[in-house]
Amino acid sequence: MRVKRRLRWAIVPLGIATAITLAACSPTTANGFLPGFDEEGGQATNQTSMVAGLWTTSWIVVLAVGVITWALMGFAAIAYRRRKGQSGLPVQLRYNMPIEMFFTIAPVILVLGFFAFTARDQAILETQYEDPDVCITAIGKQWAWDFQYNGNDCEDPSDAVWTMGVQAQTDAEGNVINEVPELVLPVNQKVTLKLESRDVIHSFWIIDFLYKKDMYPGRDNYWSFEPTKEGEFVGKCAELCGQYHSMMLFNVKVVSQDEYQDYLAELEAAGQTGDIDDVYDRQQNLPGTDGSGEAEGAEN
Repeated sequence: MRVKRRLRWAIVPLGIATAITLAACSPTTANGFLPGFDEEGGQATNQTSMVAGLWTTSWIVVLAVGVITWALMGFAAIAYRRRKGQSGLPVQLRYNMPIEMFFTIAPVILVLGFFAFTARDQAILETQYEDPDVCITAIGKQWAWDFQYNGNDCEDPSDAVWTMGVQAQTDAEGNVINEVPELVLPVNQKVTLKLESRDVIHSFWIIDFLYKKDMYPGRDNYWSFEPTKEGEFVGKCAELCGQYHSMMLFNVKVVSQDEYQDYLAELEAAGQTGDIDDVYDRQQNLPGTDGSGEAEGAEN
């Protein structure tokens, strides 16, 4: 009878683990309910599934360890509970070298495994394209974004076109009421983003792309990827950067190559050409100004 009870308690965590495994049949659940995937399993970039795979695999391993640990704890609590008529302490297990070695070696193996797979994927994610199809400079500032499209050379702004953004403004209910900065990307093209900061530390984060990267004053960072799905996505600053950090929003639009070229032509026709640093005025982005840079205390 006691053995049957123990088996019953062992089946419970096994059943939970089986249910979780069977639930992971749809693309949404298979990717850990992360953004960046559609119902058919399409991903936002060529790197999105790699990040999701690292995330979900880590959770599966941790969950498996947790289920085993909880099962053993539950088994010990029930099988070795104090019974009627018993008194004193139960027999203590101590100085068991095999168990102590297991409790030491198993966590080390887990940590080394997590490190190895993370280092492998990070090396791939941090590899930059030597000859990208598109190079765009994303500039963070308190509290908005500027985007400069440099052709395929991040270091040559002579033929660049640009957009200059302002921070989001909201109504009393928290709804954004103005046009936030927009980054346009061509689908299925090798894109390299050059990440700059004008003032403090920011962090460039496109949520559905499952990757973010810090932006430091005086130091440029780079991120290379390939958008694989047309659509609109949301971006924001992921590093607390001051009073209006929560308003530092931007949109991302992934379009066809023809639409991308048309967009660049529109910027050129509007006269937004050359190096954006030659025309940038910090006061244009501050709240409560008219965008002319003529407000009191303007700072270039």
